[in-house]
Amino acid sequence: MYAPAPLHIPDGFLSILLSGVLWIVSFALVAYALKRVNKELDERKLPVMGVLAAAIFAGQMLNFTVIGGTSGHLMGAAIATILLGPWAAIIVMTSVVAIQALIFQDGGLLVLGANIFNMAIIGVAVSYFVYTTVQKLTGKRPWGIFVGGFLAAWFSILIAALATALELAISGTSPANIAVPAMGGIHALIGIGEGLITMGALGLLYATRPDILQVGEKRSMGGAVFWLAGLLIVVALAIASPFASANPDGLEWVAEKNGFISLAQGPVFEVIPDYLLPGLSSQALATILASIIGALLVFGVLLVVTYSRRKTAAQSIHQADALKKEQ
Repeated sequence: MYAPAPLHIPDGFLSILLSGVLWIVSFALVAYALKRVNKELDERKLPVMGVLAAAIFAGQMLNFTVIGGTSGHLMGAAIATILLGPWAAIIVMTSVVAIQALIFQDGGLLVLGANIFNMAIIGVAVSYFVYTTVQKLTGKRPWGIFVGGFLAAWFSILIAALATALELAISGTSPANIAVPAMGGIHALIGIGEGLITMGALGLLYATRPDILQVGEKRSMGGAVFWLAGLLIVVALAIASPFASANPDGLEWVAEKNGFISLAQGPVFEVIPDYLLPGLSSQALATILASIIGALLVFGVLLVVTYSRRKTAAQSIHQADALKKEQ
């Protein structure tokens, strides 16, 4: 039986019509986010996007136990939004979710648009709104970073979960009066873990690189120290991945409790299913290597996409300038 990962909807849970609509909506919004990133993002932040995406991918493999016999894990939309802004965060989260589906069969292909919509778009939009609101209310005081980070993370999980519940209801998979309270209740608890992890990450950055959080003097976001720290974090998360909680995640738990887990369809192909690198006798080693491979793939894909898009945009600007001179 195929078991979905947290908020990663498998094929079979949503109707074909709704899946198609969310594919179109997500494609349009991600394309617009790419356009905004090409236009607005500082060139020096592009590698930061890759490092952060790799860390989020590795962090998502660390399920933590939640009361009630279930588990949750980092989604990462809040920390990505706080560090990079909403448009770049959408690209980061889309890259993570897409690699998870295509390489690790985590979430269905037909519902990939829905998973991107829930985690990369709703998660980021909610994080941005909550964080910026808290910053305004606190007058951008340092403690507002941590309060805003926690609330942005908590609400991003909760609202994304409620969106998933409504999609299940629209698809006829589970009635809204059952899916909404079930998904909302368990993910309100999971959101606490997301909030604490986000606060911890912000605390580390505040202590070591306050400029990244726009506190104190501005400095470049790159540098050898940043790259080394990012690499060490990814490796540490990968090594810890075999110790993740084995309890069912929030969506799986709700599906089991409400009798629609049997609707989940397995993947149409397998590359590295269940985050276990094939051909290895040691499950721990297979998990660690899968985590590292995934992090590298996310990092590489993100850099290729962002740099190629920026090159195309630069060429278009150059051609437009040349036409103006000719005229």
